[in-house]
Amino acid sequence: MDIVVREVAKKDYPDILSLWNNEIGNRDVTAENIASHYDRIENDERYKTFVAVINGEVVGFVSSVQSLAVGLDAGFIHIVGIAVKHEKQNKGIGTKLLQHMEHYAKEKGTHSIILNSGVKRTKAHIFYQNNGYDKDSWCFDKRV
Repeated sequence: MDIVVREVAKKDYPDILSLWNNEIGNRDVTAENIASHYDRIENDERYKTFVAVINGEVVGFVSSVQSLAVGLDAGFIHIVGIAVKHEKQNKGIGTKLLQHMEHYAKEKGTHSIILNSGVKRTKAHIFYQNNGYDKDSWCFDKRV
């Protein structure tokens, strides 16, 4: 199984939308707002989305933003979304996406990578820990 990781293209938006809705469970992502989002960030180097492709089929993605932080000149990479099609999980695709993001983060000279994961996504937590990520903080949010 040859997994190719590449930058997102407009033709990938429906596949990413499906992954957001079906794997992550975020129903706030729609065909309209995913396209406008990627159009807005297309030329902003702080934002990157990569897709994993097998035989021409998008089977996963990772999306990130480079954020600045006091005391960290190059800041850090925040993974804001990562998903692999359910039927393709446990085949090394998610690990390949994380490794690609780690390589990218090193190229950018960033300090670290962070990500958030829903409290109930315990299988995802094990996956992240198996890939060397530490569970070292809580994330709080509030809709406004």
